[in-house]
Amino acid sequence: MAFLENNRLRLRALEPEDLDVLYKWENDTELWRYGSTLAPYSRFTLKEYLADSRLDIYTSRQLRLMLTLKSGNIPVGTIDLYDFDPMNRKAAVGILIDKDYRQQGLASEALNLMEEYAFGFLMLKQLYAYVPERNVVSVRLFEHCRYKRTGHLIAWIKNNDVYEDTFFMQLINNK
Repeated sequence: MAFLENNRLRLRALEPEDLDVLYKWENDTELWRYGSTLAPYSRFTLKEYLADSRLDIYTSRQLRLMLTLKSGNIPVGTIDLYDFDPMNRKAAVGILIDKDYRQQGLASEALNLMEEYAFGFLMLKQLYAYVPERNVVSVRLFEHCRYKRTGHLIAWIKNNDVYEDTFFMQLINNK
């Protein structure tokens, strides 16, 4: 079984050539409210991150992959496994799709590819995500990909001066 690609998408390791697009995405202040970014990233910091991304998931406890369109090798987003817990066979998942490529089904395809990799190759028992309740598009995405809302975290994320609730969503590997 081939992992990490389908007819349209490829999930691949980060490359030094990805610096410019990562710099753009990581410094997009509109996206900061969905993660834990508090300040812009410098090119130097991102270069170091790219150099360290060669560490495997068992060492770094995280894995970031670039989503590229197979035709033209165009970067369209990233998908992450983080808080990797090999003992309990679980990891959190996060995804970013470039503004120009949203609403094309790429996020669903990427989550499905990551699921196949996580369950079929890493042999994980579960994937989970923290999804802000007001991020309706992401809630729908994860539900479409069979994630279940298993927790409701009250006032979990601060967005400007408002605390937002967050759903804890899980996908259990029952194979």
